[in-house]
Amino acid sequence: MAIKNSLVQIRKELESHVGEKIRLRANRGRRKAFEKVGVLENTYPSIFVVLVNEKTYHQRFSFSYADVLTETVELSLCKGDNRKINDCAVGE
Repeated sequence: MAIKNSLVQIRKELESHVGEKIRLRANRGRRKAFEKVGVLENTYPSIFVVLVNEKTYHQRFSFSYADVLTETVELSLCKGDNRKINDCAVGE
């Protein structure tokens, strides 16, 4: 029951930040991790979607709330109206 409540809390927290710029760090297994800055596009009952706009492409990443709970995905909010990737530091 505690895990379910934690997942609900994570979802509610993310719902309040839809449309905001975030930095995500995802671990994809054996030394395969990546960091991207994007916009929290939408939240759904089981997943949330982050839109990443880079110079050469646009990509959507979807993750489950359990990924955040197990720290497979780490999210941090960017403060203010940051336009540069470097302005969005991890841990803000």
